[in-house]
Amino acid sequence: MIEWIHPSLVLIVGSLLLAFLKGRLRQAWMLILPVIVLLLILGLEPGLYGQFSFLGLELTAGRVDRLSLVFAYVFGIILLVGAIYALHVNDRIQHVAAFCYAASALGVVFAGDLVTLYVFWELMVITSVWLIWRRQNPVSYAAGMRYLLVHALGGVLLLAGVVVYYASTGSIAFDQIQIGGPAFWLILIAFLINAAVPPLHAWLADAYPESTVTGAIFLSALTTKTAVYTLIRGYPGTEILVWLGAIMALYGVVYAVLANDIRRLLAYHIISQVGYMVAGVGMGTLLALNGAASHAFTHILYKALLFMGAGAVIHMTGKAKLTELGGIYKYMPWTFVLYMVGAFSISAFPLFSGFVSKTMVVEAAAADYRPVIFLMLLCASAGTFLHTGLKLPWFTFMGPDSGLRPKEAPLNMLIAMGIAAFLCIFIGVYPAALYAILPGPVDYNAYTTGHVLKELQLLLFTGLGFFLLLKHVGGEAKISADTDWFYRKGGRRLVGWIGELIVGINRRTRTRVSELLAAQAERVDRKHGRDGKLARSWPTGSMAMWTAVLLAALLLFGIR
Repeated sequence: MIEWIHPSLVLIVGSLLLAFLKGRLRQAWMLILPVIVLLLILGLEPGLYGQFSFLGLELTAGRVDRLSLVFAYVFGIILLVGAIYALHVNDRIQHVAAFCYAASALGVVFAGDLVTLYVFWELMVITSVWLIWRRQNPVSYAAGMRYLLVHALGGVLLLAGVVVYYASTGSIAFDQIQIGGPAFWLILIAFLINAAVPPLHAWLADAYPESTVTGAIFLSALTTKTAVYTLIRGYPGTEILVWLGAIMALYGVVYAVLANDIRRLLAYHIISQVGYMVAGVGMGTLLALNGAASHAFTHILYKALLFMGAGAVIHMTGKAKLTELGGIYKYMPWTFVLYMVGAFSISAFPLFSGFVSKTMVVEAAAADYRPVIFLMLLCASAGTFLHTGLKLPWFTFMGPDSGLRPKEAPLNMLIAMGIAAFLCIFIGVYPAALYAILPGPVDYNAYTTGHVLKELQLLLFTGLGFFLLLKHVGGEAKISADTDWFYRKGGRRLVGWIGELIVGINRRTRTRVSELLAAQAERVDRKHGRDGKLARSWPTGSMAMWTAVLLAALLLFGIR
């Protein structure tokens, strides 16, 4: 009897069939395979599985506990939702890449050792980049290359950290990593790159808006959340993460103010929302860690819903800029309504999922006596509602009529959005279902009078400010420079300068070597040429004579 079937293995093998199936058969398998994987995940029992030795290392492919399961559950859900959303797409490469990407993410959350973690970590990079490239235009290709290079750097740092960690401890077990030493920092920086923590974040806002419409659903859900999982597992209570997370939460909303592309705006809000999770990990209390895990769960659902709404608009209109959209709610009413469920969720409206998870992290900051962090997270929450809940839907669906007359999104897109919207509302109304699967016991009630009134006041005054300043908060047809400038522009100039330097060094080296060889050849000719000293001496003539004698003897006696 098979004790353990790794969901990642099932998903990878099953996804390869998508490369050969066509039409309805492929669509059917795109639905059946995620259901199989989700059922496998739901049937897992806590324990260690898939343990084996390799090159003297003890590897554990499957560590199942409450922390890994809460992430695996939502990854399985989003795999099914993303598959439904992508049913109409006739691109086998994209489907295989998306499913293998999800399999890699599951491999990360079940990895019981650092080597297994590294293997799946790198597989995530290789598979996810195709969801950017498959948009098949020069901009997406360039963004994908930058994405690949940044994550390749993260992979090198992770590998170096694993090697140093093993050399210093003799262990590759993936548990809490003790503070101190280069391994601690190398692995942490690798995790922070995938979490998109500033200033290591620009790859996200650069690449996600250039991905395919359906690929963005998987991208928004997996890379940063696997990073959050690894931080919860390896770095709980690391003080620097508290401040990095709080800064991250504000940084994302500030740059969302400047965004004109609707998916770039949503991408910056991924950075902001992940900031809550990173801050929760840094606090390290039970309430904060539960808050980080629960917010990762709800964020995957509502952010996927937001990207699905934005993707439906792009799919039906061909437009992605706030300055090019407006007045389309009449023609895409279901898309608009479902998008707003995601908007209310990310804005932490009571009765929506974001409220029951985000307030847990904010309350953890208050309970841990961190007033500055508490205020920073509250301000970020107001900024989230301002842009994702008001600015984007107003200038995309409402606002001045752009003259566009799109049809409603395809049925499969609406069904996928409907499932995500239902879960956002269900969790918001009945948070006990989410709290029951969190890593630790939850002693928290989101629906106290104080929590509800505080959040409603914050949202009410944010909305009032938006409509009072409506003329000043619209999108502008400009590009905002971020830290990616250093490798998009500055990096290009640096590479050009290094290239010129290498060419110059090569030219001077070749010239100098040629001069040395010419001088040496002249000296050799003077000594060993026809009129040289050796040619005029008897040993030279003698050597030539005996050489001729030896060759003649070989020819005479060597022939049979």
